[in-house]
Amino acid sequence: MSPSREAVAKQTPKPASRRFGFFSDILGELKKVTWPSRRETANLTMIVVIVAVAVGLFLGLVDFGFAELMNWLLVR
Repeated sequence: MSPSREAVAKQTPKPASRRFGFFSDILGELKKVTWPSRRETANLTMIVVIVAVAVGLFLGLVDFGFAELMNWLLVR
């Protein structure tokens, strides 16, 4: 036998309480995070910058090589 409408209405949380529950869950999860120190953040940022520059240079060289190859093939 299925529950009555009143029983279902009492079990279903109201939209406002669901919103506040959502935000309290977010705050609870943020308290569990282990945040990096300032030094760790600086070191990891430098690694990201170095890798980004290296990948950019590599892709630029590959692009230049393909452009020169196409010029050589088409102009020849």
